[in-house]
Amino acid sequence: MSDPVRLVAIQETPLDVSEVLDALGDAGAGGLTLFVGQVRDHDGGQGVAALGYSAHPSALDRLRDVCEQVAAAHDVRGVAAVHRVGQLQVGDLAVVVATTAAHRGDAFEASRALIDTLKAEVPIWKHQVFADGSEEWVGTP
Repeated sequence: MSDPVRLVAIQETPLDVSEVLDALGDAGAGGLTLFVGQVRDHDGGQGVAALGYSAHPSALDRLRDVCEQVAAAHDVRGVAAVHRVGQLQVGDLAVVVATTAAHRGDAFEASRALIDTLKAEVPIWKHQVFADGSEEWVGTP
C-alpha cells in the first residue's frame, strides 16, 4: 500500500471538504471518518466578532509529523489534514481531518486521535475578538 498520509496542508484559501474526500479515495477502505471544525459565533459565553488563525513556520512540518504518527499508531489506509489560517468569518471551515480504514472503528479512533493531537501539538494559534471588544489568544505557548 502507498503512503497513508495523502493530504497535509495549511492554507489561507477556503477549505474544501471534497478535496479531502478525493485525496482519500480507496477501494479497500470500508470506513471514512471526517471531522470538520468551523468558526462558531460564541466562545466561553461571549459573542465572537472576529477570528484569525496564525501558524508558526514549523506548523506544516509538525502537522505532517502528527499525520504520520496517527498513521503509524492506527490501522488506517489514509490520513488527511488541512487547516486554514488568516481571517475567518462565522461559519467558515477552520480545519478538516479525515481517515480511512478497512473498518469504521479504526477510522473513528484514528480521526479522533488526529484532531486531538493536531490541536495539542501543531503550533497554530487562534486570535478571537469578542463582541465587547475584548480579545483572546488560544493555543499560544
